[in-house]
Amino acid sequence: MKYVDEFRDNYKCEALLWQIGKLSHMIGRPLKIMEVCGGHTHSIFKYGIEEILPNTIELIHGPGCPVCVMPKGRLDDVISIAENSNVILTTFGDAMRVPGSKNSLLQARAKGADIRMVYSPLDCLQIAKDNPDKEVVFFCIGFETTAPSTALTILQAAAEHIPNFSMFCNHVLVIPALKALLNNPDLQLDGFIGPGHVSMVIGTQPYEFIPQKYHKPVVVSGFEPVDILQSIWMLLWQFLEKRCEVENQYNRLVTETGNHQALEAINRVFEVRETFEWRGLGEIPHSGLKIRSEYDQFDAEQKFTIPYFTVADHKACQCGEILKGVLKPWECKVFGTACTPENPIGACMVSSEGACAAYYKYGRLSQIRNADRSIPEKLIK
Repeated sequence: MKYVDEFRDNYKCEALLWQIGKLSHMIGRPLKIMEVCGGHTHSIFKYGIEEILPNTIELIHGPGCPVCVMPKGRLDDVISIAENSNVILTTFGDAMRVPGSKNSLLQARAKGADIRMVYSPLDCLQIAKDNPDKEVVFFCIGFETTAPSTALTILQAAAEHIPNFSMFCNHVLVIPALKALLNNPDLQLDGFIGPGHVSMVIGTQPYEFIPQKYHKPVVVSGFEPVDILQSIWMLLWQFLEKRCEVENQYNRLVTETGNHQALEAINRVFEVRETFEWRGLGEIPHSGLKIRSEYDQFDAEQKFTIPYFTVADHKACQCGEILKGVLKPWECKVFGTACTPENPIGACMVSSEGACAAYYKYGRLSQIRNADRSIPEKLIK
């Protein structure tokens, strides 16, 4: 099967792991590499990649899970919209269980709010047509990956003159988040595994500031085991050769300049907010999108009275430090005890892309804590 089986091939993985072990021995110092995307975190634990790497390579799990970075206040805001009797709220399934300050969308639905899961924002247009006496609101979240589909949905709603449809926009941008991380003195990183899905939209060019200003190499990666191991191998070569560049491992889908049609749709419908709050990272300037005034009729923030709650995270939850890569999930005091996927205290435990959820499902913590992860001598000769 082209582009799937080839990237899960055991022989290729073993060859790459052998090379990684050899290169890490030649470099001779510990390395901290952040995978920005939550999809990479999920793959790393699903395939046990972190466990087989040399103990000199530490993977840091970044804030690339859009559900995880959603602040409690915005969840409370969208629940307040859903509680209107004339509203049908729609959203993706992974947003349903994210905890706000009092409850989640799933709990609000159990109390009587009309909240529906959809697979595409375009599904909401049909719901609006079928329910002309209701206001249909789509709770849109995500990085640049999902922004084109919501932009095109608004353009379609405008073309079809659907007056009872709007969006509560919470799209965020990856580049400002990376800048905030790099400016954090607590975080010491050597390089980045760049996000694959976001890069399909924006390309590799926007990451050039990382090697130029912060002197950290970046390799944009796919999501299969061979992709991730090859990306780590490419980063190690940069460390060894004292290079600092943006490289593209995921070149079967990612280009230097991105998807021009997708970017055009985003720029036509959205503009950048002055600031936006991220869970665990706080306010980050120019890091969120809002709907342009030309499309105010489809902006839920213009249609409804939004309370704009500001809510602190649970005191026992350390999602913020985990999202910044300062702590590992199992270092949080409530991980796996009070906080589980069935009863999540923090957002990192909700989404399948969240670091805590990945650790809980795939982490095999006793093995990670106790195993000798050093590379056998025969691999470095």
